[in-house]
Amino acid sequence: MNPDPNPLRPHEPAWVEHVMWWHVYPLGAVGADVRPRTPVDERAVEHRLQRLVPWLDHVVDLGLNGLLLGPVFASSTHGYDTVDHFRVDPRLGDDADLDALVGAAHERGVRVVLDGVFNHVGREHPAFRALEEQGPDAPTAELFAVERSGWQAGDPVPVRDFEGHDILVALDHEGRAAEDLVVEVMTYWLGRGIDGWRLDAAYAVPPAFWARVLPRVRERFPDAWFSGEVIHGDAAAVVAASTMDSTTQYELWQAVWHGIADRNCFELAHAVERHDALLGTFVPTTFVGNHDVTRIASAVGERFAGHAAAVLFTVAGTPVVYAGDEYGWTAVKEEREGGDDAVRPELPSTPPEPTDLTHAVEALVALRRRNPWLHRAHTDVVHLTNTAVVLRTATADAAVVTALNLADDPVEVPAADATRVEAGGGDLRDGTLRLPAAGWAVLTS
Repeated sequence: MNPDPNPLRPHEPAWVEHVMWWHVYPLGAVGADVRPRTPVDERAVEHRLQRLVPWLDHVVDLGLNGLLLGPVFASSTHGYDTVDHFRVDPRLGDDADLDALVGAAHERGVRVVLDGVFNHVGREHPAFRALEEQGPDAPTAELFAVERSGWQAGDPVPVRDFEGHDILVALDHEGRAAEDLVVEVMTYWLGRGIDGWRLDAAYAVPPAFWARVLPRVRERFPDAWFSGEVIHGDAAAVVAASTMDSTTQYELWQAVWHGIADRNCFELAHAVERHDALLGTFVPTTFVGNHDVTRIASAVGERFAGHAAAVLFTVAGTPVVYAGDEYGWTAVKEEREGGDDAVRPELPSTPPEPTDLTHAVEALVALRRRNPWLHRAHTDVVHLTNTAVVLRTATADAAVVTALNLADDPVEVPAADATRVEAGGGDLRDGTLRLPAAGWAVLTS
């Protein structure tokens, strides 16, 4: 158990125990140009966001009840170089389009979270343009992380950027100006009906900044949920210091695809044990795919995508399905300009016919829906070899058993007292589960 020393951090909202998200990158999903040459202020409004509405029934059919939207605010290119936090990107539509999407989601019982890019903004942001034009005396100077020593009007602005991307200029998270801006943005959109925020690049922002911002937002919206993108480091310490509800579980994601792809269940088992240790402080946001990484079916091989989904839905966490992973779509992220495009594709106008993997995801979601205690239950490793693992996630009253076979031959593993196969496939008899080659199964007792 990890002690949480920050008394300001409340328990996550009660509804989060039951939510499972479908994550979509809107600019890609609706076919918008992510590298337009027309300046933001000169772009015509294109009402593309409504193309996501037909997919909401697909979300519900999967059994999911959350829509996690990538960036939707006006930006220069890919959405993470924001120029106006209070306006929908004209490539997506306008405020009415977003209101309609949120309303359609809520009518179906689907909650909505927006992507908040609060570490940096784009160079075309009016506040930064004022800084370039007016220098240190600009009224927006306090908003940005600049080196003031020797800086004079007319000089290039000595502003910190984000990870070497000079189009992304960093906000000053020590001062009040950025704090007030983020509080204003968060409360504005929560007031328009969204349910929470994904905090982009939260790892690059001092936890003390979030600890000042989030309590102010919770004063008005105590039921909002905040999950930070944290790629590395001590997640429990970050959560405790920041008052965030959750962080992205990159360690488990990496172990899932490494463990499966490398036929190394020991790596997976070790990560599951470390994952358990976080539960004393918070419930992580779990995933096996997102808009920044190679598709899981490409990372592990298409016949093992179901194995990854089985782990996702049977260990503790708030699960997120990246749009298309439920169909087994493939794509590889590349380190070049446009290298994310393949993993951020345009969606068909209507959802395709379900695949075997889609039906497997439906079964896993249904299992978790029947067992909401999985949200924060601990997992034991009850059998482990290089190519086979059996995980048992349980309370005093119930258990879910997940068995994976990564080998090209059938294998027999202990059933850990389970008596019924709920998803996947295997032959269960006399306390033993026989899995086919490259097979998996999820069982209950």
